[in-house]
Amino acid sequence: MLLKETLQTKIAGDYDVAVCGGGFGGIAAALAAARQGKKTVLFERQFMLGGLGTAGLITIYLPLCDGYGHQVSFGIAEELLRLSISCGVEDRYPANWLDGVGTRTEQDSRFEVQYNPHLFAILAEKLLRDNGVTILYGTYAVGVTVANEKIEYVVTENKSGRQAYRVKSVVDATGDCDIAAFANAPTDTYQAGNILAGWYYSCGKEGYRLHKLSFSDKKDADGNLLPLVPQRFFGIDGNEISHQVCLSHQATFEDLMKQRKADPTILPVNMASIPQIRMTRKIVGEYVLSDTQMHQYFEDSIGMVSDWRKRGPVYEVPFRTLYSAKVKNLICAGRCTSVDEPMWDIMRVIPCCAVTGQAAGTAAAMTDDFSSLDVTKLQKILEQDGVVLHEKEIM
Repeated sequence: MLLKETLQTKIAGDYDVAVCGGGFGGIAAALAAARQGKKTVLFERQFMLGGLGTAGLITIYLPLCDGYGHQVSFGIAEELLRLSISCGVEDRYPANWLDGVGTRTEQDSRFEVQYNPHLFAILAEKLLRDNGVTILYGTYAVGVTVANEKIEYVVTENKSGRQAYRVKSVVDATGDCDIAAFANAPTDTYQAGNILAGWYYSCGKEGYRLHKLSFSDKKDADGNLLPLVPQRFFGIDGNEISHQVCLSHQATFEDLMKQRKADPTILPVNMASIPQIRMTRKIVGEYVLSDTQMHQYFEDSIGMVSDWRKRGPVYEVPFRTLYSAKVKNLICAGRCTSVDEPMWDIMRVIPCCAVTGQAAGTAAAMTDDFSSLDVTKLQKILEQDGVVLHEKEIM
C-alpha cells in the first residue's frame, strides 16, 4: 500500500560543493573543496564528525605505509592522522615514523596510530570551520532532483524540517552510496554481508581500554569462522540495521559481564552510537579497481593506498573509480568507490577514505562534469597539496 503525500520543500540555500557524509572521506572532501575557495557545505546525520572512526569507535588510523618502509598515502590523509594524535596517542605510537627514531623495515612498526574519538571529532570540526566549511549536523540527505544528467538539488531533513539546497557538484561520502542511489547512478551491494561487531571502551583496574569485540572474520584452528552470531548484515534496510544494533548492544553487555568476573570495578564509558557495518553499497564507476592490480601504474592516479591487512601491496587509485558518467556532477569518496569485492575490504579504511576524499573534493571544486575534467590539472593541484600519485615516485 502506498500513501500519497504532497510535499512543499523550501529551498534553503545554494553551494558550489555539497558533501554528504562527515566521515573521514567527507572531512577530507569538504576540506579540499573549501581550500580551493569554493562555498562548501557538509551534511552529517550524527552530531559529531568522523563516522565509524569516531561514533563507531573504530579508532585505529590504519597504515599510511606499505610495511616495507615506504609511505604511500600523503596529503590530507597524513594531515588527519597527525591531527588525530595532536592531543595525545591512545596506542600504537610509531616512533620510527613520527619521530624518525629507529628503522622502517618489515620488522618494524607501520605508520598507524590509535587515537581518541572525541578529541578527533572536535579537532576535525574546528579544522573545517576554520577553512570556511558550513557544517549541518543532524541532517539526512533524503533525496535529490536530477535534470540533464546532473543533480540540481540535494533534499535534506533535520530539526528545521525538509529543505533543499541548490548545488553545482556533489560528493557522496555517505559510506552507503546513498546519493548515487537517489540519483539512479549504477551501484552494487556487498554480497557477503557484514559480521556483527560491538566495540566499546571501558575503565577498570587496567585503566581506559578499547575492546574490539569482533572486527573481522576470525577463524579457529581448523579454519572455521567464529562470528558473534551466524547472521550477516547488509546495512541498507532500516529494520535489519535496527536488529543489528540491538544484537550489538546485547553482545557488548555480555562481554562486559564476562570482563567483570575478572575485574568487578570495570564499567563501560563509551559504546558505538552508530551501526558498525563496514561495506554496504558502492558506485559502479567508469573503472573498477581490483585487488590483483597492486603495483600497477595508472595514468589517472589520484593517490596511493596500501593494504592494511598485510605488508607489501601498493595500489594507485584511478580517478575513474570515483564517478559514473551517468550523473555528471556526482563523485564518490570513502568506502563507496568503484572496486571489486576483494578490493572493497582494502579501500574501506581511514587512509583510503582520506585519499579519495581529497581527490573528490578537489575535483568537485574544479568542475560540475567529472567525465570531462582534465585529470592532469587535478593531479597538478593534488601534487601541490602534498599528494604523491605514483608508486615509482616513492621507490
